[in-house]
Amino acid sequence: MNQETFLGHLFARENSYWLTRFVILRLLGFVYAVAFLVAAQQLVPLIGEHGLTPANHFLASIHTQLGSDMAGMLRVPTLFWLGISDHSLSIFAWVGFALSLVVVGGYANAILLVILWMMYMSIVHVGQIWYGYGWEIQLLETGFLSIFLCPLVDGRPFPKCRPPLLVFWLFRWLGFRIMIGAGLIKLRGDPCWRDLTCLYYHYETQPIPNPLSRYLHFAPHWFHQFATAWNHFIELIVPWFSFGPRSARHIAGVLLVSFQIVLIISGNLSFLNYVTIIPFLACFDDTFLRRVLPARLVRRAERAAQQSEPSRINNTIAIALSILVMYLSAAPVLNLVSGRQLMNYSYDPLDLVNTYGAFGAVGRERPEIIFEGTEDASITADTKWKEYQFKAKPGDPNRRPPFVAPYQPRIDWQIWFAAMAFSSGSFSTTIVGRSRSSPIIHFPMRRPITSARAFTVIDSHRLAIERGGNANRSANGCLLYLPMMLNSVVFLPRWTGSIRDHALSIA
Repeated sequence: MNQETFLGHLFARENSYWLTRFVILRLLGFVYAVAFLVAAQQLVPLIGEHGLTPANHFLASIHTQLGSDMAGMLRVPTLFWLGISDHSLSIFAWVGFALSLVVVGGYANAILLVILWMMYMSIVHVGQIWYGYGWEIQLLETGFLSIFLCPLVDGRPFPKCRPPLLVFWLFRWLGFRIMIGAGLIKLRGDPCWRDLTCLYYHYETQPIPNPLSRYLHFAPHWFHQFATAWNHFIELIVPWFSFGPRSARHIAGVLLVSFQIVLIISGNLSFLNYVTIIPFLACFDDTFLRRVLPARLVRRAERAAQQSEPSRINNTIAIALSILVMYLSAAPVLNLVSGRQLMNYSYDPLDLVNTYGAFGAVGRERPEIIFEGTEDASITADTKWKEYQFKAKPGDPNRRPPFVAPYQPRIDWQIWFAAMAFSSGSFSTTIVGRSRSSPIIHFPMRRPITSARAFTVIDSHRLAIERGGNANRSANGCLLYLPMMLNSVVFLPRWTGSIRDHALSIA
């Protein structure tokens, strides 16, 4: 078989991935929609002009360090170098949300996906600590690959252009790196992964438990040990079969997708598991998906396959993309085999090919920061303190944990990290509040305490009294606890009125 015949035979297999492309793009549109919705509701209070960590200050500091906006653009690519304000942040995110719904509705071309990719990259690169999670760069890498699944202009669900086979192989390569990275970081990290006991603690100490987490936490130890061993099997063994023959790929795809569904059920891990399912869908071709998708959709795919023609241009672009990805994969692969494996790290400014991992360490206890405020002019032993209840983070022990994923309340997540950092002695204790009706307020933060196994949060003020100490509160005027994991200080969003009238509500 000569080279031309081999390539012709290889690219002929593209005609069996119409349904695969359709499903991948619909799920990608859904994840983009969630991500932009989160941004639309949270960017202004987090990184707006009066937000916790203003993005304009961040960009200004980069400009100062690098000497020009152009140098900053090359180092931190984002459209917000052209200008940023609260109004532009809000409009930007809502436009991204609207365009994502177009993809969910079944219409996507390369131009639209490039726009979505550039818009979300722009948000991630100014999001600072709030957008430092692995699934942000994972969505960017996934979104970048998805651009090459589509024709340049034709946005129909089943266009004339055949799905490029090599891009599906690149999706499998992405899924492989995600799982192997997650598996290796566990074996190299916390000893409880090696002795199969990590799940004794994980469901309680994960960032935001859901209503089912408590029941899983109290499952028998043999169940947790089996589940941990199964986790290792799924993350370290199964991904290899995603490159195998059709039957092996289908079985691997079922196991990998079902594993992510179990994770979705067991906790609130943002859109991590949803975006992770996308590359695993590349394990399936139309011979599998036609059995589970509606017959009308299957007929449309079959009709498109019959009328399609191979495209030399698209195949050439796919080959060039594959060469680029393999070149950029050198650093992530070396990281995987390194004894000092990095987790969720990008090696290029555009986050095209990255390294991933999750839960390399699992906490044995859950430190929980309590947030309280008072309107009392002076702080005395009789001061009445009001605890703020966040939408997702554990607080009132009588309140059932919520289902919030794939939505991510980012401030609740950062408080989880802040509690861990503070309990280990590495957290700054200086907090700054800012409001329209009072000057800047400085006050010390109390030490967080540990929850009970049933996610019961103990009141730290009462605990301090019972231990013969005090909560060490000293401030004048309105007081609000909002610690973040930063080097020095944090600015609160501005608010008006009394604390009693305004519960802390950052969506």
